[in-house]
Amino acid sequence: MIRVLLAEDQGMMRGALALLLDLEPDIEVVAQVATGDEIVPVAERVRPDVALLDIEMPGGDGITAAARLRDRVPGCRVLILTTFGRPGYLRRAMEAGASGFLVKDGPVEELAAAVRRVHAGGRVVDPALAAAALAAGPDPLTDRERDVLRESAGGATVADIAARLRLSESTVRNYLSAAITKTGTRNRIEAVGVAQSNGWL
Repeated sequence: MIRVLLAEDQGMMRGALALLLDLEPDIEVVAQVATGDEIVPVAERVRPDVALLDIEMPGGDGITAAARLRDRVPGCRVLILTTFGRPGYLRRAMEAGASGFLVKDGPVEELAAAVRRVHAGGRVVDPALAAAALAAGPDPLTDRERDVLRESAGGATVADIAARLRLSESTVRNYLSAAITKTGTRNRIEAVGVAQSNGWL
């Protein structure tokens, strides 16, 4: 049996996925979690073969959890399943050690086949998303530019961002200016929008 941990914050979706996967003769859902911060502790306890992770969840995202699982539960393979087919998410997931990346609107047979393939050591990537990721190119932002844009997304002032990130206001302005230039936008609001739509944040 392939033992699966399922991380999905929407209860109905989580229950449906678990039910459908449990109908497969060789797959067993051994744990279900609803928040990102539950993934690693539960995986350490139940030792799943495959972790099926959503990206956007309360308490932490699936991509960060994938990187932690690689270190803490190295025998567990990660398959990202998300509503958001953004090229930057795919790149970040693969860099974090995920073995697969699928969008949620595919057929359940495809999901079960992906779980088997990932468990066997293969890789699975949604073909349309792979093409989009290649077309989009790499994420041009540095870690600090991403941090500053994330803080900007909530409408924080330069002074607020500087205080939260322990930077000077001039340094924050420099990072914002660089991010605006790299995203080809006119201001930080547009830069945040481009970065989010590409999955860079």
